[in-house]
Amino acid sequence: MQEKAHQINPEKARWLENLGIAMPLCLSYLPIGIACGILLHAAGMNFLLTLLVSIVVFSGGAQFILASLLVIDAPISTIFITLFFLELRYALLGSSLSKYLSNESPAMIFLFSFSMNDENYAVNYLKFVTDKHWTTRDALMVEHYSLISWAGGNMIGGLIGNTISIDLNIVDFALTALFLYMIVMQIQRRLSLFICILSVFVSLFCLLITRSTIGIIVSTLLMSLLGFWIEFEVRKHHANPDDAWILGKLFRPRTTRTTKEDVEVEKQLEEEAEEADENTDKADDVDDNKDERGDRS
Repeated sequence: MQEKAHQINPEKARWLENLGIAMPLCLSYLPIGIACGILLHAAGMNFLLTLLVSIVVFSGGAQFILASLLVIDAPISTIFITLFFLELRYALLGSSLSKYLSNESPAMIFLFSFSMNDENYAVNYLKFVTDKHWTTRDALMVEHYSLISWAGGNMIGGLIGNTISIDLNIVDFALTALFLYMIVMQIQRRLSLFICILSVFVSLFCLLITRSTIGIIVSTLLMSLLGFWIEFEVRKHHANPDDAWILGKLFRPRTTRTTKEDVEVEKQLEEEAEEADENTDKADDVDDNKDERGDRS
C-alpha cells in the first residue's frame, strides 16, 4: 500500500496517462504560445481576441503568419487565401487517420478535426499505429490538452504584450525543431525518405520561381502526388510490392519500427501456419485410419 501511494497514477486513470503522453507537447507549446500571443498583441489584438484566434485557428505557423500580415496591413482576401492554402495540408494529414475514425459519428469526426494540428497529429498517428489500445477518445484528449496549453500560452502572451519584448528568431527555431521531429517520426520507408529529400530541392526551386510561400504549397502538393504515384505504380506492376526496394522499411528503433499493423500481420501469419499444421495432422490421421482399415480387411 505504501508503494502504491508513491505512484503518480496508482489507479491507472486514463485521462492522467493521456496527460503524461501529451505533456511534452504542452510544455513546448507554452513558451511558443506566449511568443505568439506577444506578436498578435503587437499586431493590434487584445488578449480576448488572441485567445479566440488561438482556439479557432490552433496553428502556430498560421497565427505567426496572421500576425505578420496584420502588421503590414495586408488585405483580408490575401490573409484568407494565404491561411487557406497553408492549412490545406490538414486534409492530407487527416486522410492518414481516416481508417482509425471510420466507426465514429460525424460530430465526433468534426470535433477531432477541429482540434487537430501538426504536433498532436504526429503523437496520435504514432500511438494509433503502435498501440492497439489507443482509441479516438484518447487521441481527442491529447488534442484538447495541447489546445489548452497553446491557448493558455497565447492568452498569457496577450496579457504581458505591453511589458515584455522577446527575440522572435528563437521562436522560428523552435517551430522548425517541432516540424523536424514530426518528419523524423513519420519516415518509415525508403519512399518517404526519398520524397522528403526531393521535397527540399523542389521547395527551393518553387520558392525561387514564385518568390512567395505559395511555392512551398505547390511543392508540397507536387511531392505528395509524386509519392502517391510511385507507390501506386510499384504496387500495380510488382508481384510482391512489399519486397520492392523503394517500399522497403528503414532501420528504426524498435518502438517505431514495429507498428500495430505489423503485429497484426505477424499474428495472422502465425494463425494461418497453425491452421495449416492442424490440417496436415488431420490429413495424416485420415491416412493412418485408412491404412489400419486396409490392414484389418
